[in-house]
Amino acid sequence: MKKYYSIIRQKADAYTNRIIRLYKYLTEQKREYILSKQILRSGTSIGANVVESQNAQSPADWINKLNIALKEADETRFWLEKLCVGNYITKYQFDSMTEDNDEIIKILTSIIKTKKLKLGLY
Repeated sequence: MKKYYSIIRQKADAYTNRIIRLYKYLTEQKREYILSKQILRSGTSIGANVVESQNAQSPADWINKLNIALKEADETRFWLEKLCVGNYITKYQFDSMTEDNDEIIKILTSIIKTKKLKLGLY
C-alpha cells in the first residue's frame, strides 16, 4: 500500500502545482477571478487531503480523507469543463489538465477500494 500512497502523493503534489499555475494564468492573463478561485480551492484540496491522510487516526479516517480528495478531483474536473466552455482555457489545456485529473481519480479509487476490501467493507 505504501507504494501506491507514494505514487498518489507525487501525482497530487504535481497536480496541485499545475492548479496554482493555472490560477495565476487565469487571474493575470485572462482576468478571470470567480471560476479560477473555485478551481484553486478544489484542485489544491486534492493534495491537501492526500497529505492529511498520512496522519489519519484510523483506517476509516484514512479512507475518509482519500474519499474527500476523490470528491475534490471530481469537482475540479467540473470547473475545468466550465473554464473550457467559457473559452478561458483551450481544448489542449483542458485535455492536459483533465488527463492528469483522471489519473488521480483512478489511483484514488483503486487505493480506496483495495483498503475497503482488506477491511471487509465491501
